Amino acid sequence: MKTSSRLRGLSQAAAQSIVATAQALEAGRPDDAARALAAALASHPDHPEALRLEAGILNLRGQRTQAASVMRRALAQRPDDALYHNTLGSILADAGEFDQAIVELRRACELQADFAAAWYNLGIVLVRCVRYAEADAALRQAVVLDPGNADARAQLADTLKVRGRNDEAVAEYRRILAARPWAGMAWWGIANIKTVRLDAADVEALRAALRDPRASDDDRIAMGFALGKALDDQRRFGESLDALAQANAIARRRRKWDAVAFDVQLGALRDACSSAIGADDPALGGDVIFVVGLPRSGTTLAEQILASHSQVEGAGELPDLALTLNEEAQRRAAPLALWIGAQTPADWSRLGRRYLERTAHWRARKPRFVDKMPNNWIQIGAIRAMLPGARIVVCRRDPLETCFSCYRQHFAGYEWTRDFADLAAYWRSFDRTTRAWYERQPTYVRWQDYEALVVDPQAQIRALLDFCGLPFEDACLRFHETAREVRSPSAAQVRQPLRADTARGGDYAALLDPLRIALGLPKFGDAAHAG
Repeated sequence: MKTSSRLRGLSQAAAQSIVATAQALEAGRPDDAARALAAALASHPDHPEALRLEAGILNLRGQRTQAASVMRRALAQRPDDALYHNTLGSILADAGEFDQAIVELRRACELQADFAAAWYNLGIVLVRCVRYAEADAALRQAVVLDPGNADARAQLADTLKVRGRNDEAVAEYRRILAARPWAGMAWWGIANIKTVRLDAADVEALRAALRDPRASDDDRIAMGFALGKALDDQRRFGESLDALAQANAIARRRRKWDAVAFDVQLGALRDACSSAIGADDPALGGDVIFVVGLPRSGTTLAEQILASHSQVEGAGELPDLALTLNEEAQRRAAPLALWIGAQTPADWSRLGRRYLERTAHWRARKPRFVDKMPNNWIQIGAIRAMLPGARIVVCRRDPLETCFSCYRQHFAGYEWTRDFADLAAYWRSFDRTTRAWYERQPTYVRWQDYEALVVDPQAQIRALLDFCGLPFEDACLRFHETAREVRSPSAAQVRQPLRADTARGGDYAALLDPLRIALGLPKFGDAAHAG
């Protein structure tokens, strides 16, 4: 559909405002976009194209519910416009409403079969739903339609990485960069293979690409994290930290995380779940092992160990728990904390069975499976209520190492990783919540300490298997030999034996004192002196 038809009914000034807004959004600059759109919204508040761009601005700022509501108003006026379905699908995906996002994106592809961006967005959502075969087909269609789509090619290269074909993945990323040296996700794709080192030539190429006017803010963010990894590989720690700070600052300009509001929401959820009367079948969910924790705390390692057992399937980071709870929240037209008290045991059993229905695929080959969505720690109370037979493994690692590792990782949508104060606040919320559930439910909630696992893997692995009700198998000690798809930043690392040299705080020494202070830890010199 031609752009001119979407601008019909606008004054010339408003149309110019719309074009400037779209350009600012494409560059990832919501504040500039909002300023450009103000005049058009004032003169044409109900125009569908003005509403579509307003929804894009709200989404970029993290206001997902408002964004979806505004976009639905726009779509109601243009129900057969593929672009509108694509925009709504993208917003829903960012909000974690993957099922409905897939519906909208498939509709966009049906309405306009040559819509490369819609195929790409569909592929991304299918990846997040662990539907790799469908994702691969959608991404390949995106590349066929738009061979210059570096992000789609980078995603296809990611699928090679998932399968452990790192050399092929790097070669594909390099081909992308040969054509588009500023392709941020290709640079990050290489850097995110933790066992691959970037050299001095890569550093210079990255610095040049960061200056390239064709690079978007998204490219600069991804390249900043890649540059931080490259400089770290060369032990240029101060420069590495500077590159990371710049990348995180660009991301933080878009939207900031509210630590106080997050902790209040967590507390309300924890209190509500504490008094919930759960499912009436105490064995419901006995075939599920949840592995939760902050990113970079050993969740992938714990899953790999468990998935090396003959009775356990490693499913990866499944969205199904959140989707099941979201379905119920939509049905009740209220957030989780407000309807927990009204749930009967039959209601919780219904939700538990709905989750098991959604995840039935993962029990086709083996009787038990691991759901390794790290953020499910937020929902431990809901898990205990709806799946009382499930085991929950909470992965914990040294707080400084965990927080710094998150700061160095390019996480889209994890706004709490952008500065040290937010990282420390998030850690405290995590610690308070998981500690409460561990102390209350030790039979079903286990703390898995990363450092203890490194020191004595055999004892820790035996204890982990015993907690999950699994007989010991030697293959779990040789987890790095297990061939399976792993889609996480630790994919390459869990294909190697355990290493005792992953701590980075000592390398950065006093440079990390601001993070230590935020976490309430001694400064580097004080810690060394105390030791």
